[in-house]
Amino acid sequence: MNDPVSNAITIRLERFRQKSRIQAGSLITTVFGDAILPRGGRVSLGSLIQLLQPLGASERLVRTAVYRLVRDDWLTSEALGRKTDYLLTASGRRRFEEASKHIYAADTPGWDRRWRQILVVGEMPAPLRECVRRALYWHGFGEYPSGCFMHPTADLDVVMESLLSDGLQHAMVHLMPMVAVNARTSVCASDSDMIGKAWNLEQLASAYKGFLDKYRPIRDALTLYGQDSMSDCDAFLIRTLLIHDVRRLLLRDPQLPLSLQPPDWPGNQARQMCRELYRSLLPASERHLDTCVRLASGAVPPASLQLGLRFDYGSSLIAVAAGNP
Repeated sequence: MNDPVSNAITIRLERFRQKSRIQAGSLITTVFGDAILPRGGRVSLGSLIQLLQPLGASERLVRTAVYRLVRDDWLTSEALGRKTDYLLTASGRRRFEEASKHIYAADTPGWDRRWRQILVVGEMPAPLRECVRRALYWHGFGEYPSGCFMHPTADLDVVMESLLSDGLQHAMVHLMPMVAVNARTSVCASDSDMIGKAWNLEQLASAYKGFLDKYRPIRDALTLYGQDSMSDCDAFLIRTLLIHDVRRLLLRDPQLPLSLQPPDWPGNQARQMCRELYRSLLPASERHLDTCVRLASGAVPPASLQLGLRFDYGSSLIAVAAGNP
């Protein structure tokens, strides 16, 4: 097809397929969180292979990635005859539900003017500290030069539980979570100074601008020309890449409240565009999933009726993640 919608989609898909290395495990994580959880959180291996092959992930690559996700306690398997379903472990489900709160949130959170901090106490071995740093990085924490990890709005109980799920129980004795009470009623220079030292916002802003450049042509083409020339399969593939890319940005974004953001923060534009494009892609992509997603029994798992509420109501996310009707 030679129309603006198909052209814009083809360009994005081809650029992804031309990557020197496709991280199948990360793609499977995206598909499970975005497409499989709303359908009960389980799927046959054959369906996963069928869904990901058009993105350049071979059958062998998908099988290897699934094996690793099972080994890392994200997934578990249930055999039915010669076929196998893969489903989330309890730990994997908790991780996805926590991530969903960030990915599908309608707006940035408000701020109660208190900084969430995790202090490192005692002598933590360097390799263990690096593991902690990377885990907290993916929760949006910044690291202050004094050795304190900080975030404006994180739920510290959830974060500490996540560290345990990630196998970092040996680090717990060295970590002291606390909330720094701030008596000020307005943002001051010290807040801006802490933000500048804890996060590389210029680098994150550049990544957001790159995201906008990737997906703005598709959003604009769909807005102008409609969805008739877009296949159901292409809608699913772009929806997957959209969430795949925004997930990696949002999970390392500190989600600064408006009062703490730099002027014209591109993260807000990226969130708005993601919301608009996702909802445009949703009907056609769900038709594709109805066609392709099967359980080992051959049954078609239905989608949650609350799926359409994503990006609108944060309170709906747990129901969506649980696959409730």
